[in-house]
Formats: sequence, C-alpha cells, structure tokens
Amino acid sequence: MGTFERYLSVWVAAAIAAGIGLSLVVPGLFQTLAGLEYANVNFPVAILIWAMVWPMMIGVDFTSLARVGEKPKGLIITLVVNWLVKPFTMAALGVLFFKHVFAGFIPAADAEGYIAGLILLGAAPCTAMVFVWSQLTKGDPNYTLAQVSVNDAIMVFAFAPLVAFLLGVTDIAVPWETLILSVALYVVIPLIAGMVTRRVLMARGGEAAVTGFMERIKPASVVGLLATVVLLFGFQGQVIIDRPLIIALIAVPILIQSYAIFALAYGAAWAWKVPHNVAAPCAMIGTSNFFELAVAVAISLFGLNSGAALATVVGVLVEVPVMLSLVAFANRTRNAFPED
Repeated sequence: MGTFERYLSVWVAAAIAAGIGLSLVVPGLFQTLAGLEYANVNFPVAILIWAMVWPMMIGVDFTSLARVGEKPKGLIITLVVNWLVKPFTMAALGVLFFKHVFAGFIPAADAEGYIAGLILLGAAPCTAMVFVWSQLTKGDPNYTLAQVSVNDAIMVFAFAPLVAFLLGVTDIAVPWETLILSVALYVVIPLIAGMVTRRVLMARGGEAAVTGFMERIKPASVVGLLATVVLLFGFQGQVIIDRPLIIALIAVPILIQSYAIFALAYGAAWAWKVPHNVAAPCAMIGTSNFFELAVAVAISLFGLNSGAALATVVGVLVEVPVMLSLVAFANRTRNAFPED
C-alpha cells in the first residue's frame, strides 16, 4: 500500500473527530444531509459509497466470474458463517451482556431494545463496504462480487424470518423498499457503471488501460471512505457526546462478535487452504454489517429514539476502526495462505 493508505487508521481517526466536531459546530448542515433520503437510504452516503465501490467494480472480469464456482470453499465458509453462526452468536452475546454482565448499569426495560438492535446487525451481512476491505487486502474482485451477490440473494428471503425467530415475534415488518433500494444503489448501479467503464477501457487499450485507469482513480475510494466516516459520525455526534457510557457498553459485544467471527472465518479459510485473495474478503463479509438495513429496520420497528436504533448506530461507529484493524492483520498474515 502507498503511504496514504498505510496510515489510513490515522486519517479515519481524524475523520471521526471531524465528524463529531462539525456536528456540534454546524448541526444544521448534518440535519439537512440526513434528510436527503428515501426509504431510510441516505443519498449523500450512497454517492460516497459509489465513489468507493465503482473503482473496484471496474476490476471485475465477467469472463472470470463464471468460473467462481470452480473454487467453492470461500463461498461455503461465507454462507455458513453468515447464516448459521453469526446471527445466533450476536443474539447470545446480546443476552449475555445486557441481561447479565451489564444488568446493573442499565434499566431492565432498555436491555430488550439493545438486544434487538444487536440481532438486527447480526442478521445483515455486509453488502457495499466489503468491496473496500477487499481492495485493501488485494482480494479477488470477481470472487468478492460473487460472495456479495449470493449473500444478497439469501438476505432477501432469510432476513425477515431469521430476525422474527431471534426476536421471538411472528410479524416483522421488513422495509422492502430499503432492502431493494440499498442493493440497487450499492451493488447493481456501481456494477453496471464499472462494467461499462471496463468495456470502454478494454476497447481503447486492453488490460493495460484498465490497470492504469484504476491506479489513477484509486484515491477516490479512500476519499469516499473518509468522507463517509465524517458523515456517519456527524449524523450521530450529539448522541455520542450525550451518552458515552451506554455507547461504550453496546460496543463491547459488537467488538467481541466482530473479532470472533473474523477469527472463525479466516481460521477456517486457512485450515482449508483457501487462497488469501479469497480468504480475506470471505472473512470480511461476515465481520462487517449491512448497517443501512439494520438501522432502517430498527427505526421502523422500534422508533427513531429506541434502544434498538441506538445499538445499530453504535454498530456503524464501531465498524470502520475494527475493519481497518482486521485489514492490517490480514495483510500481515498473507504469507500464511497459499497463492491463488
């Protein structure tokens, strides 16, 4: 990685501080930006995610995508961890900490809301940001796209029943507009744009033209990431200032879950001798969350000021620093995995 990317954690910390500081200085600006949404999908955030994802989509070779099925190990690990392990461990950690460990620090009535928010996070594997983590670990863009696509297809059918089961209710109103619009904005549109761009570049100069163009626009992904962090922390700056203790308590089970799920998926990939460019994104998908969907469902089910909504927002706050630490770990352990 270049010098700027090598110190990405420093820039992210600065972006977090900038977001919180600006939310206090110019709160009206963030209120306006937060209002630019449809079906709980924020369009400024969507545009920044495009800036992150589009350059990576240019690297997707659709002729190679058809051969992803020849290497099923990464997909198997992703699906098992995301759908048979992660939702249940997140629910268990929520009950453990908010019904027992932290019971003396929070009102019993609030515990249910925090647990519900954690369940929503656990049942929504990452859709968009995983392309960023994949790029930072030199992941295979074709395989990453396949993993995300399969997860999205399963999520359409499995999210509502799984959340309903874990919450112990039978009527979960999933905001389908949010789910469909998020997948379209964060995956389908950048994919089409990347496909068109790649085709034009291939016609002009082949793979060399594609590689050269991707190197030139690579900083757009990092800038998009940092600007997204500023926005997300700006949206929640006042909450962070007002309720630091409860945010720290909610962060504990999320941190444990994140590192444990990564260790499970990454360790399974290492034991199964999965190449690193597949193993790293495979572990990242389960560790990261589809926070847009989790936040939207929490608000629609429990209300904007609910404990569930707050828990999903804390998931957003925790995710970027955690994922950057795991990116660094994955890059340091590259040599422990076989080459593709």
